[in-house]
Amino acid sequence: MAGNGRGGVIAILSDTHREEGHGLTGRTREAVLEADRLVHAGDFTTPDVYEAFRADASRIEAVHGNRDGPTLRERLPAKRVFAYGDARIIVVHGHEHGETALSLLGRAEAADLVVFGHSHRPTIVEAGGVTLLNPGSHADPRGNPAAHAELTATDGDLVVRLRDAEGAELDAARL
Repeated sequence: MAGNGRGGVIAILSDTHREEGHGLTGRTREAVLEADRLVHAGDFTTPDVYEAFRADASRIEAVHGNRDGPTLRERLPAKRVFAYGDARIIVVHGHEHGETALSLLGRAEAADLVVFGHSHRPTIVEAGGVTLLNPGSHADPRGNPAAHAELTATDGDLVVRLRDAEGAELDAARL
């Protein structure tokens, strides 16, 4: 059942790169099923993969990536901006942005968090007063740990945690 809710949790993924199904396993699957919202930074690859996520996520905020075909490019924007509590979040795929450009985009949009993918490397970086988050890839890690991120409200702060497929914390930051 989608969205059976831990109250205010967002699961964040990118770079699925599959032909069918979402390939969710372990803690990553649990995070998506339990989250109030899923954020995906592109490269589903096919509409079937996107629909598999839509079937399991209670709500999805997604963008297309450079490997998504024309159907997904027509359906999904290249950039998505939304609020989560008092935080402003921007999602892009990242194939057209380096760290400096992502930081500038975040500052120009008064964002607290910029979510991006493309490199398949799970990272959290503070750059120019903006937190940059790449959740990595849960299904096609390319030599990196299979990973995702979880954004939660904790003690009045927002905390983003990178987790591997088993749930071990790889890194974390407060927004």
